Amino acid sequence: MSDTAAPLARRSAAESYLRVLHALMLRDMRTRFGGSHLGYAVVVLWPVVHTFMLVGIYVFRKVPAPIGDSRALFFATGAVPCLIFQYVSREVMKAVMMNRPLTYYPQVKVFDVVLARIIVEIVTGFLGLLVVCAILVAFGIDPRPADAIIAVGGYCAAILLGIGIGTINVGIISFFPAWIMGYQLFSIAMYILSGVMFLPQYLPPEIYHVLKYNPATQIIEWVRLGYYPNLGAQVDYYYVILFALFSLTIGLLLERFVVRQRT
Repeated sequence: MSDTAAPLARRSAAESYLRVLHALMLRDMRTRFGGSHLGYAVVVLWPVVHTFMLVGIYVFRKVPAPIGDSRALFFATGAVPCLIFQYVSREVMKAVMMNRPLTYYPQVKVFDVVLARIIVEIVTGFLGLLVVCAILVAFGIDPRPADAIIAVGGYCAAILLGIGIGTINVGIISFFPAWIMGYQLFSIAMYILSGVMFLPQYLPPEIYHVLKYNPATQIIEWVRLGYYPNLGAQVDYYYVILFALFSLTIGLLLERFVVRQRT
């Protein structure tokens, strides 16, 4: 009897956890941006609008692309991975602040809230990327990368880095809530300096060497290598992945030993 009871108990616990996670994801998707059912569509389109505002400004000003024939494609390949990273890292942090009352229920833990937001942001980023590609196609621009494996790997690295930095942010705001504003300012500086609007390798070698320590810079170069094989950039793939995994490890340790102690 006990041999069959244990697997059933584990399955029941897993099903209960999945139901909690599913409920958190649905609540997240339905309550953001005013609680309307169209709110999630706004969440998806928000970074898309951000991307094409940037693209539109540079196309309108007729700023030439440093590489390739399409201004829109060049700026999109820089903005999209950077925004994916920044949105994931920021929204994971905001999830805990917005859903903290839910953690008063014994079935809901802070980690559950973080995991639910991570899954939602991954889906959101993927849908946003599809919308960007669809808009580029509508304007007669081919969004297909020359090397799809490299480009997709860069997008996945952006998501992983966003998750890692986001979990660290969760730990920081547990004892310093003002960090949510500080990270906004930090994100703006990173956005400007990461190479979204320029090619970092054209800078003096000393400056370029310093910028390479910024994993977001290397992620943008990673994605662009998938579109421009002759880009000439050297991406340290191990550094980017290890940086993201190390950040995630630190974030999980903070969640275990700091966040849980304060909730």
